[in-house]
Amino acid sequence: MQMEKAQAAPGGGGCLAGVVRVPVKVVAVLVVLPVRALWDLLVVAARGARRHVLAPLGDAAGWVLVRVWRYLLRPLLLVLFYWPWVGLWRYVAVPVGEVAYRYLLRPLGLGTAWLCVALGRYVLVPAGTGIAWVLRHVVVLPTGWLYREVLTPVGHGLRWLVRGLGMLVFVWPWVGAWRYAVVPAGHGMAWVGRNVLVPAGHGAAWVGRYLLLPPLTLLYRYVLLPLGELLVGAWHLAGRILRALGRGLRRLWRGWVARPAAWVYRQVATPVGHAVREVWRTARAAVREARADVRRLLFGGPPGEPTRSRARTLGSTTAADAAPAPEISPRKRRG
Repeated sequence: MQMEKAQAAPGGGGCLAGVVRVPVKVVAVLVVLPVRALWDLLVVAARGARRHVLAPLGDAAGWVLVRVWRYLLRPLLLVLFYWPWVGLWRYVAVPVGEVAYRYLLRPLGLGTAWLCVALGRYVLVPAGTGIAWVLRHVVVLPTGWLYREVLTPVGHGLRWLVRGLGMLVFVWPWVGAWRYAVVPAGHGMAWVGRNVLVPAGHGAAWVGRYLLLPPLTLLYRYVLLPLGELLVGAWHLAGRILRALGRGLRRLWRGWVARPAAWVYRQVATPVGHAVREVWRTARAAVREARADVRRLLFGGPPGEPTRSRARTLGSTTAADAAPAPEISPRKRRG
């Protein structure tokens, strides 16, 4: 009994196996089993329909289509598209072609061949032979003789002449110049450079290195460099002084000249100018009225309101219906 219980214990799986197994069985019974049963029913129904409905219908339709093709469509196609063309080819085209070939095309081809052979044998061959003889004795042989006896010697002579002239103009002068002028001059310049210029260069280098470079270095290090630094410092100091002086002069100009001048312009010159302008306008209007009165007294004229300055009334008269009196010259008045 203990051994059977020991063997049965591993197969149980414990509490966790029981917890998982119950939902799985529920899902299998509620979901998988109905779907499987429905699928089996559909499979059985499809097999029965194929075996008892679709297969007999397919056999019957195939038997009908085979009989229609064999006893209706094939004879109809043969009658419409095969037998007419076969009969036309066998009983019309072939006999007509044989007759045309035997009595028309073959004699015509034999006649054309005989004509071409005769034309070639008795016309083209003699003409070609004559033309070849003419070309050989008129063109080829004279041209060969001319090339061999005239053009070849002339060409050799021209080649010798051009070669001699080229050597004389372009080769021998430059070779002579190189051999008798450039090479000796080059050797002389090389000797001068090797025996004069190189020692002179070494001497100048030694003089510059040991006699000129140390004094110049000392002069630059202890005279020119401090003097340059002094000049740069003086330049910066002068720049700062001039900038401060410029700022002071600008503030003095703004405080003692620009602002008082602006105040004088706004508070004194502008009111005085306006007053002078008003006085000038009044005086000019009075002079104009006096001149008009004098002209009216001397030459006469209709009485009316004296005209006023257009500047004072913005270009209009004092009254709405008043208009300036027209000036009439004495000549127009006498007329």
